[in-house]
Amino acid sequence: MTFKPAIAAVLATTLVLGGCASKSKPRASAQAAAPNMGVNTYLWRASMETLNFMPLEQVDPFGGVIITDWYANPTTPAERFKANVYILDTNLRADGLKVSIFKQTQTAAGWADAAVDGDTARKIENAILTKARELYIATEDAR
Repeated sequence: MTFKPAIAAVLATTLVLGGCASKSKPRASAQAAAPNMGVNTYLWRASMETLNFMPLEQVDPFGGVIITDWYANPTTPAERFKANVYILDTNLRADGLKVSIFKQTQTAAGWADAAVDGDTARKIENAILTKARELYIATEDAR
Protein backbone atom coordinates (compact mmCIF):
# COMPACT_ATOMS: atom_id res chain seq x y z
CA MET A 1 0.00 0.00 0.00
CA THR A 2 1.13 3.53 -0.64
CA PHE A 3 0.62 6.56 1.56
CA LYS A 4 -0.38 9.98 0.39
CA PRO A 5 2.26 12.28 1.94
CA ALA A 6 -0.25 14.68 3.53
CA ILE A 7 -2.38 12.06 5.27
CA ALA A 8 0.66 10.00 6.21
CA ALA A 9 2.01 13.03 8.04
CA VAL A 10 -1.33 13.61 9.76
CA LEU A 11 -1.53 10.00 10.84
CA ALA A 12 2.09 9.87 11.92
CA THR A 13 1.59 12.81 14.26
CA THR A 14 -1.95 12.19 15.41
CA LEU A 15 -2.31 8.44 15.44
CA VAL A 16 1.26 7.72 16.49
CA LEU A 17 1.69 5.57 13.41
CA GLY A 18 5.44 6.22 13.50
CA GLY A 19 -4.32 13.26 -0.08
CA CYS A 20 -12.58 16.13 -11.79
CA ALA A 21 -15.46 17.06 -10.28
CA SER A 22 -18.45 17.86 -12.45
CA LYS A 23 -18.29 20.70 -14.94
CA SER A 24 -21.21 23.03 -14.56
CA LYS A 25 -21.63 26.80 -14.42
CA PRO A 26 -21.80 29.22 -12.64
CA ARG A 27 -19.54 29.42 -9.60
CA ALA A 28 -22.48 30.22 -7.36
CA SER A 29 -22.08 27.38 -4.86
CA ALA A 30 -19.98 24.39 -3.99
CA GLN A 31 -22.98 22.09 -4.06
CA ALA A 32 -22.68 18.64 -5.56
CA ALA A 33 -23.65 18.68 -9.21
CA ALA A 34 -23.60 14.92 -9.73
CA PRO A 35 -27.20 13.68 -9.78
CA ASN A 36 -26.14 10.16 -8.74
CA MET A 37 -24.85 11.14 -5.28
CA GLY A 38 -26.79 12.13 -2.20
CA VAL A 39 -23.89 14.07 -0.69
CA ASN A 40 -21.38 16.73 -1.68
CA THR A 41 -19.15 15.42 -4.47
CA TYR A 42 -16.07 17.29 -3.27
CA LEU A 43 -16.36 16.07 0.31
CA TRP A 44 -16.95 12.53 -0.93
CA ARG A 45 -13.96 12.47 -3.27
CA ALA A 46 -11.70 14.15 -0.73
CA SER A 47 -12.69 11.60 1.92
CA MET A 48 -12.02 8.68 -0.41
CA GLU A 49 -8.67 10.11 -1.51
CA THR A 50 -7.57 10.96 2.03
CA LEU A 51 -8.33 7.49 3.37
CA ASN A 52 -7.29 5.59 0.24
CA PHE A 53 -4.53 3.65 2.04
CA MET A 54 -7.01 2.04 4.46
CA PRO A 55 -9.09 -0.98 3.43
CA LEU A 56 -12.76 -0.16 2.98
CA GLU A 57 -15.47 -2.07 4.81
CA GLN A 58 -18.58 -0.11 3.81
CA VAL A 59 -19.06 2.65 1.24
CA ASP A 60 -22.38 4.39 0.58
CA PRO A 61 -22.21 7.49 -1.66
CA PHE A 62 -25.98 8.03 -1.39
CA GLY A 63 -26.00 8.05 2.39
CA GLY A 64 -22.55 9.62 2.71
CA VAL A 65 -20.96 6.83 4.75
CA ILE A 66 -17.39 5.55 4.52
CA ILE A 67 -16.32 2.93 7.04
CA THR A 68 -12.83 1.52 6.82
CA ASP A 69 -11.63 -1.81 8.08
CA TRP A 70 -8.81 -2.00 10.60
CA TYR A 71 -5.45 -0.76 9.31
CA ALA A 72 -2.07 -1.41 10.93
CA ASN A 73 1.00 0.47 9.77
CA PRO A 74 3.79 -2.03 9.06
CA THR A 75 6.13 -0.01 11.28
CA THR A 76 3.79 -0.36 14.29
CA PRO A 77 1.99 -3.69 13.85
CA ALA A 78 0.82 -3.78 17.48
CA GLU A 79 -1.53 -0.84 16.82
CA ARG A 80 -4.40 -0.63 14.39
CA PHE A 81 -6.87 2.08 13.43
CA LYS A 82 -10.33 2.32 11.91
CA ALA A 83 -12.12 5.38 10.54
CA ASN A 84 -15.79 6.24 10.08
CA VAL A 85 -16.61 9.21 7.85
CA TYR A 86 -20.11 10.67 7.58
CA ILE A 87 -20.88 13.32 4.98
CA LEU A 88 -23.93 15.10 6.31
CA ASP A 89 -24.75 17.70 3.66
CA THR A 90 -24.90 18.34 -0.07
CA ASN A 91 -23.03 21.61 0.43
CA LEU A 92 -19.28 22.01 0.85
CA ARG A 93 -19.32 23.08 4.51
CA ALA A 94 -17.10 22.29 7.48
CA ASP A 95 -20.09 21.10 9.51
CA GLY A 96 -21.10 18.76 6.67
CA LEU A 97 -18.44 16.24 7.69
CA LYS A 98 -18.01 14.01 10.75
CA VAL A 99 -14.99 11.75 11.29
CA SER A 100 -14.56 9.18 14.05
CA ILE A 101 -11.28 7.35 14.64
CA PHE A 102 -10.89 4.14 16.65
CA LYS A 103 -7.67 2.58 17.90
CA GLN A 104 -6.78 -0.85 19.22
CA THR A 105 -3.53 -2.21 20.61
CA GLN A 106 -2.45 -5.80 20.60
CA THR A 107 -2.07 -7.48 23.98
CA ALA A 108 -1.37 -11.05 25.01
CA ALA A 109 -5.14 -11.57 25.18
CA GLY A 110 -5.77 -10.11 21.71
CA TRP A 111 -6.83 -6.70 20.43
CA ALA A 112 -8.03 -4.19 23.04
CA ASP A 113 -9.60 -0.77 22.55
CA ALA A 114 -7.25 2.13 23.25
CA ALA A 115 -7.66 5.87 23.65
CA VAL A 116 -7.28 8.07 20.59
CA ASP A 117 -5.88 11.59 20.86
CA GLY A 118 -8.78 14.06 20.92
CA ASP A 119 -7.39 16.07 18.01
CA THR A 120 -7.01 13.11 15.68
CA ALA A 121 -10.50 13.17 14.16
CA ARG A 122 -10.39 16.97 13.84
CA LYS A 123 -7.05 16.81 12.01
CA ILE A 124 -8.37 14.17 9.61
CA GLU A 125 -11.50 16.29 9.04
CA ASN A 126 -9.27 19.29 8.28
CA ALA A 127 -7.22 17.22 5.81
CA ILE A 128 -10.44 16.14 4.06
CA LEU A 129 -11.82 19.69 4.00
CA THR A 130 -8.56 21.05 2.60
CA LYS A 131 -8.58 18.41 -0.15
CA ALA A 132 -12.27 19.14 -0.91
CA ARG A 133 -11.49 22.86 -1.28
CA GLU A 134 -8.58 22.01 -3.59
CA LEU A 135 -10.85 19.84 -5.74
CA TYR A 136 -13.45 22.61 -5.89
CA ILE A 137 -10.87 25.25 -6.84
CA ALA A 138 -9.35 22.99 -9.49
CA THR A 139 -12.80 22.46 -11.00
CA GLU A 140 -13.50 26.19 -11.03
CA ASP A 141 -10.10 26.97 -12.56
CA ALA A 142 -10.77 24.45 -15.34
CA ARG A 143 -13.93 26.28 -16.41
